[in-house]
Amino acid sequence: MQVTVEDLSAVKKVLHIEIPEKHVVSELDNAYRDLKKNAKVKGFRPGKTPRSVLERLYKKDVYADVSSKLIQDSLVDAIKETDLKIVGRPKLEPPIVDGKGPYKYDATVEIEPEIEDVDFKGLTLKKNLYKVSAEEIDAQLKMLQKNLAQQKTLEEDRPAQERDFVLIDYEGFKDGKPFPETQKTENFTLKIGDGPILKEFDEQLIGMSTGEIREVKVHFPKDYFNNKIAGLEITFNVKLNGIREVVLPAIDDEFARDLGKYETLKQLKDEIRNNLTKGYEKRSEQEVQEQIFDALLKQTNFEVPDSMVDVELEGLIDDAGKTLAYHGTSFEERGLTKEGLAEKYRDTAVRQVRRHLILKKIIEQEKLALSDEDLENGYKDMAIAFNRPLEEIKNFYEQKDSNIEFLKISLLEKKALKFIIENSSQEIVEPELESKDTGT
Repeated sequence: MQVTVEDLSAVKKVLHIEIPEKHVVSELDNAYRDLKKNAKVKGFRPGKTPRSVLERLYKKDVYADVSSKLIQDSLVDAIKETDLKIVGRPKLEPPIVDGKGPYKYDATVEIEPEIEDVDFKGLTLKKNLYKVSAEEIDAQLKMLQKNLAQQKTLEEDRPAQERDFVLIDYEGFKDGKPFPETQKTENFTLKIGDGPILKEFDEQLIGMSTGEIREVKVHFPKDYFNNKIAGLEITFNVKLNGIREVVLPAIDDEFARDLGKYETLKQLKDEIRNNLTKGYEKRSEQEVQEQIFDALLKQTNFEVPDSMVDVELEGLIDDAGKTLAYHGTSFEERGLTKEGLAEKYRDTAVRQVRRHLILKKIIEQEKLALSDEDLENGYKDMAIAFNRPLEEIKNFYEQKDSNIEFLKISLLEKKALKFIIENSSQEIVEPELESKDTGT
């Protein structure tokens, strides 16, 4: 077998592979020999069909099978012979064996880029030391207070007004006929002004009295999240069943006990402070990492393989789909497409691939490795993060080599980042946080 490499770019190559005629003829002979043993051809006893007859009946299938076998047997050897670090799957457009001369085909492959040693020592980093304020704790308490709020029927006899909670029945019609996307819904609660359907819908509820039925016309904008009703004018029949007021519980020890895990308000506040502190620590770490990558990306220039970007993109889009599903919606309902998201997130994917490749280079450059203790601590951190038993986490990762390999890469990257920070100077600063408007 002969293999020559053509350079298309620093990370894209074409392998020109040629298999000698002698080997091709041998494979064809073997294929026809096996076929002869099993073929059932009218007029011939099993195993006695002449090759000329088999060629006439099965030549196309035999040539296709032999072509596939030749590629399967030769491609791995060709990659080993060239000693290329292949990423992704080779792209093939192989011809079918014609039975004449050597068999030639091309395989387009991508390889990891060659990266020069990374000069990461001596970076100057700024670490923000965020402190939790009493205002933030109060904001969290008010959010919890809203979650425990109760709605009671308004005793005062008055029409509905802005910011009231109302209980309604509604059904939407298009051209006088019921419209499937706005089907009849009973006892739907909404806060006038929040616009869960549309602000224009809410505005026309103002002034309604309990028991009143009103026709509400709204025009959904072209960019409405549900593309099945975007741009349409819908007429709703709305009945107001009642107006409700929100009764907020007092924020005290009993309030803390109602949440199910605390005995006192102080315990609840301490838990809130602890959670906010952890969130700020993570934010501070991410900011430091961004500074590291900004600095390293500026000094390190290399081409990125498309196949690695495509894998990263697939992960980003998959995560976006899971997030939408968690919130009860989908790409289709939000008027999004995977193609559109791929275009939007491509630069992010390229940047992520560059990060992984730079960290991999530093890991190799500094000969960083994981100890058994590092791996065990990794398992423990995962168990804490997902609030699952340690053995369950271990079983998940150890049941597949790909799972544990992914974890090891992740832990090595964290080790590399820690190593970079240890070899950098850090300035600790206390930023002023913007006050948050908690609303009502």
